[in-house]
Amino acid sequence: MANKEVQDLIYKDLSYKIVGIAFDVFNSLGYGMQEKYYQKAFAKELEILNIPYKKEERVILDYKESSLGSYLADFIVDDKVIIELKVRPRLGYTHIRQVTEYLDKFNKKLAIMIYFNKDGVHYRRILNPNIKI
Repeated sequence: MANKEVQDLIYKDLSYKIVGIAFDVFNSLGYGMQEKYYQKAFAKELEILNIPYKKEERVILDYKESSLGSYLADFIVDDKVIIELKVRPRLGYTHIRQVTEYLDKFNKKLAIMIYFNKDGVHYRRILNPNIKI
């Protein structure tokens, strides 16, 4: 990645901390845990580092002025970054679509999808092009 691209990363320092937490959690718990345990460990690390967060914020899915149901966003960190944790071999379109819905509903610029699999920790940054910061 070129230096200009690194400088232009949205919430660079916070993003590095978040990804670092994911690696710490995986290194401690290893592979094969249920998603809820990675979430609990992730929350504990945020608390240890004194990083503010909200957990399981509800997102209502609307259709023609009716509610179809809801999702729970795993974390909103420092009121800036949406974090979605998954235990999956890889991410699919439905996972990306779900997070883009979170970005729109919460009016946030950045989401980081973190997924744990037998090969380790993987992550993907997703930007909301409709939000300027």
